[in-house]
Amino acid sequence: QVQLVESGGGLVQAGGSLRLSCAASGRTFSRYHMGWFRQAPGAEREFVAGIRGSGGSTFYADSVKGRFTISRDNAKNLVYLQMNSLKPEDTAVYYCAADLLASRLRVASEYDYWGQGTQVTVSS
Repeated sequence: QVQLVESGGGLVQAGGSLRLSCAASGRTFSRYHMGWFRQAPGAEREFVAGIRGSGGSTFYADSVKGRFTISRDNAKNLVYLQMNSLKPEDTAVYYCAADLLASRLRVASEYDYWGQGTQVTVSS
């Protein structure tokens, strides 16, 4: 069982930056594949970025590639999403997700564990 708690959301102007954090419980964090997803009002939850366990391979949605960076600190049980050059269309609730066996990190249904989400609002 893994519990996830996101933090770092807020209101920022277009072009600004935010760093989201996801704190995970448990002693086997390094084995979990991690993902960030987001959901805007009236829209489906969409993949943003993913990172594999110890290997650290990363994956990004085309819409954020070059602007967002996912990273992890296995010693601290943390996953980060550094978001730069933010745009109003990045406004959404951002969710952290975890799974031991996920093979398709871009697919929400692959993840068993989810955080409660943190709101990111980008003003124009």
